[in-house]
Amino acid sequence: MSFPALLTFSSLFPSLRRGLLVLTITALAACSSTPPPPAKGSPPAPGTSGPAAPPPPAPAAPAAKPAFVRPAAGETIAKFNGKQNKGIDIAGALGDPVLATADGRIVIVSNALRGYGTMIIIKHNETYISAYAHIDKALVKENQVVRQGQQIAEMGKSGTDRVKLHFEIRKQGVAVNPQPYLDGKLR
Repeated sequence: MSFPALLTFSSLFPSLRRGLLVLTITALAACSSTPPPPAKGSPPAPGTSGPAAPPPPAPAAPAAKPAFVRPAAGETIAKFNGKQNKGIDIAGALGDPVLATADGRIVIVSNALRGYGTMIIIKHNETYISAYAHIDKALVKENQVVRQGQQIAEMGKSGTDRVKLHFEIRKQGVAVNPQPYLDGKLR
């Protein structure tokens, strides 16, 4: 059964369907109360002695925090290729922590998808989901809200021949290379 088929398959089961409810994210806009600078060549404002000195240069913006963080500390042992490997595989030891790569809601905790062992899927928003496969022990339940960096599972070898975490990011249902997202190059 393919990954998208599991999501369609979930419509047959209320517990999976419940986990696939739409998450709403509201963006807030910051407003500035600073008045615009006077037009060039206009007379100085009352009580000033001429044109104002230019403001000091703004400090460099801090490096943007990646939208997605690495879900496990181990070495990458298999890279994304889009065909045989739709994610990355990360080495580790039995019981190593598996972390939520970004804030979201747990939509699936299951071992129904052959070849993935026990798997957790997190829906981050309308665009992205992440999948964590071959886990030994799930520490979360369907419909639970999780935060970036929160431990969600322990690494295992369910459905595979060695201890590892298979990790995928899917953008609108299509597997994408997770590495640029983990490096902060894509958001």
